[in-house]
Amino acid sequence: MNGPLGWLAGIDPTPLFVLSLLPYLAFLWWAGRIEGFPKLALRGFQFTLVFVAVTIAAAIVAQLRYGELLANVDPLHGGAESLLTISNLLVVLGFSGIGAVITAQPPRS
Repeated sequence: MNGPLGWLAGIDPTPLFVLSLLPYLAFLWWAGRIEGFPKLALRGFQFTLVFVAVTIAAAIVAQLRYGELLANVDPLHGGAESLLTISNLLVVLGFSGIGAVITAQPPRS
């Protein structure tokens, strides 16, 4: 790759992924302390960390077992991506207000 941004191709992105966890963990900490933040949405954002961990493990398995990138091993890739779908669903349901209905306490008589 040539051009003014060609030097970016030589950078190893792994440390950037690790560093990106810091602001995300700060966001989770902040969101957990806001009283009005939907709890189901917060669980969805937290579940994203499960997706990341499983994706890393699946990438390692794909490399060691199949000698391929995760994107080339459909069962592992699809399984990992399904966790992101669940995470996104939790976030959407939480912000839509459905989570508040599910977790609401019935009136006491």
